[in-house]
Amino acid sequence: MTPQVDKGVGSLSQHRAVRGALLRWYRREKRDLPWRRTRDPYAIWVSETMLQQTRVETVIPYYERFLARFPTVEALADADGDDLMEHWAGLGYYRRARNLQAAARKLVEEYGGELPDDVEALLALPGVGRYTAGAVASIAFDRDAPIVDGNVARVLARLLDLREEISSPAVQKRLWEEAAVLAKGPHPGDLNQALMELGARVCTPRSPGCLLCPIRRHCAALQHGDPESLPRKKPKKAPLRVEGVAVWVPRQHRWLAARRPPEGLLGGLWELPGGELASGETPEAGAARCLRERLGLELDELRGIGVVEHVFTHRILSLHVLGATARGGRVRRSGYDAHRWAPLAALHELPLSAVARKALALGAPARQAPSSGSRGA
Repeated sequence: MTPQVDKGVGSLSQHRAVRGALLRWYRREKRDLPWRRTRDPYAIWVSETMLQQTRVETVIPYYERFLARFPTVEALADADGDDLMEHWAGLGYYRRARNLQAAARKLVEEYGGELPDDVEALLALPGVGRYTAGAVASIAFDRDAPIVDGNVARVLARLLDLREEISSPAVQKRLWEEAAVLAKGPHPGDLNQALMELGARVCTPRSPGCLLCPIRRHCAALQHGDPESLPRKKPKKAPLRVEGVAVWVPRQHRWLAARRPPEGLLGGLWELPGGELASGETPEAGAARCLRERLGLELDELRGIGVVEHVFTHRILSLHVLGATARGGRVRRSGYDAHRWAPLAALHELPLSAVARKALALGAPARQAPSSGSRGA
């Protein structure tokens, strides 16, 4: 006989049974991850920030390098901007790094460099939302604070058989309420991590491992025979396709690099200068326009080197990489916040985005002498 499944975890018996099963499973099956070997609130905060929309396997080496370079809140608060971005470059969602530093500075000024131990105070820090505040409060400080990320939302939607669209206000409210119920009790940090671990490893979007699930006897979607159909999501929009240009510009055995403003896509990172193409614009015409508008340079001898493609969250970029020479004159920036003429080796050492590294990987123009052009700033 199929057991009856409560439509929530609010009942005392359901709450105890689900919590107990999750905690036992987590202690037996949890992965050995570096941020699970510490109770340092700062390290936990860094890990939870890096893990937002980023795979665990990707985060591990960044997390270890970041903490080796910035081991304390004070070290992060005092970090040079380029140094900070160099240790984040390639991880994506670069606003996270800038918010971490802004929050670190606030912690130094207002909390003596220590993270507060309650959700409301954590929420007042730049870049800290409801999920991160709950994760830090529960894991680092044993507060019974709930969390809901994509993994937790999927687990709870199936457990509770939530058939409405997952991002709707009513469903989001229900998810946070149920997560709050589960968080109450001993070891809230382990409980929250158990929910995330279950979603990442067992209650997966496709082909969930229901036979391995510690709470399968409580799962309403499994009882109905269609857990893979949940959660219900809005159809994704097709990513926008855009074209851009990046230009190798030489001067006195150096190449021009430019740093994007701190706000916006890839903010604070260095790249070969360029920009987006207008509709119907050729790469050569677009390169000449972008460097004239953004750096005050007039280009000659434009020629194509290759094209690289990069996928962002909501768009796909085809980046045309060109070589050119610049007429004499000083750089006048409008749209970049810094520039430098760097030897090729130094260019590769700058904090670069993944797409900028792809452009550099095509190589400097082979038939162009990098000493062409006149001296200038």
